[in-house]
Amino acid sequence: MVKDLRTFPMLAELKDGELEKLSGLMREEIFPAGSRIIEEGDVGDTMYFLLEGTVEILKTTLYGEEYVCATLIDEYSCVFGEIALIDHDRRSATVRAKTDCRTFSISAEDFRKYCMENPSAGCRLLMFIAGNLCRNLRQENENLMKVYQALIDEIENMD
Repeated sequence: MVKDLRTFPMLAELKDGELEKLSGLMREEIFPAGSRIIEEGDVGDTMYFLLEGTVEILKTTLYGEEYVCATLIDEYSCVFGEIALIDHDRRSATVRAKTDCRTFSISAEDFRKYCMENPSAGCRLLMFIAGNLCRNLRQENENLMKVYQALIDEIENMD
């Protein structure tokens, strides 16, 4: 398990002992193609490490239609569901297995316990997650500005 996890950038800075302890809190989960791993709107309590396969991140429009907003593939050592480790709120998107997938997962409760018992490692992990969330927020802000500008342009060209 540790060998599989070492490829994830989030875990790269952990010492062998720290990673061994963390891996002991994880469980392997297999998801067949088409299965919904995370459901938008459900309360989240688990983060996933994508070991094998491809997943699609889906959002739902105000009209109830789903669209793919991102695709994650195993060769990039992706994680998803990480917001659930920080807050206990509703999932912001659906994650669907596009192909058969193998993951390792960790619950928010186990992650918090690990961070309390291993503060140095926990701090590094939380800083990594925070950096990813900040990067995603900046990207979404940029996307929102583009959509806003396109709407303004469309309205101005209606005259």
